[in-house]
Amino acid sequence: MDKREIEGLREKVGCAALLEKEGWKVDIKESTRRSIKYRRDSRIVIVIHDGRGWFDPLSTAKGDVFSLAEHLGAGGFTDAYDRVADVVGFIPSAPVWQRPAKPKAIGSIAVRWRHRFGPRPGSPTWRYLTDERHIPHRIIAGIVAHGRLREGPHGSMWAAHTDSSDTVTGWEERGPSWRGFATGGAKELFRLGASDCARVCVTEAAVDAMSLAALEELRNDTLYVSTGGGWAPATEDAIRALARRANVLLVAATDNNRQGEVYAGRILSIAEETGSRFARSRPRADDWNEDLCAA
Repeated sequence: MDKREIEGLREKVGCAALLEKEGWKVDIKESTRRSIKYRRDSRIVIVIHDGRGWFDPLSTAKGDVFSLAEHLGAGGFTDAYDRVADVVGFIPSAPVWQRPAKPKAIGSIAVRWRHRFGPRPGSPTWRYLTDERHIPHRIIAGIVAHGRLREGPHGSMWAAHTDSSDTVTGWEERGPSWRGFATGGAKELFRLGASDCARVCVTEAAVDAMSLAALEELRNDTLYVSTGGGWAPATEDAIRALARRANVLLVAATDNNRQGEVYAGRILSIAEETGSRFARSRPRADDWNEDLCAA
């Protein structure tokens, strides 16, 4: 693993997610907005710095999410890294004071998606994908034609996640200075290709799915999908549904790093459970878009 992988994972996983995943509970009466106390049996951990730091008031132990993983029982940094990577996509429950009493009204997923235009040659989103991400024009045009790409704010793209009935459940948001997921949306899968393809390549981001499709000249026997950098229950169910089809080859085309290996392990487990064939495909660099940009 390199420093970029470590920093990327540190940004994705907060201390609260790790604690809640392992069964720790918030002590509401003893917590504040800036200092959230977690308890498990007689043990205490206090989360600070907006979830990025922690300390044990009963000892001198403190640090970031990786040191917390070791504090909770990980055997060294490598094991701590794997435990933190396994929590990516897990969203901890918000303490009562973090829940807005009057949330700002926003339109439904369907309405917000419908009110955005598809990218067109020369538009900010089109230029972002072609100039910065090196996605070929024909790949973008195909996704637009299938209604799965929209212009986001400030030259960003919205790449739709859809369910088995092709209903938009949310979208990945990526741009020159922004990445996120649709507020109020649900991660399932970004899909590029026909739903009945026998080969299914699972990537971690829509841009990677597009990049792998470009590198493979958009194979007509392949469905390229993205989990959106997380692993929601609906995502796992969707992959499992695809794997259950006859003669499916499930390809773990996740990133070439430790987090990618964790995801590949989950995909292998689904393949073994459903009886589908399995393959691991790694980019030469960290991810498929880096490979495409270097090609």
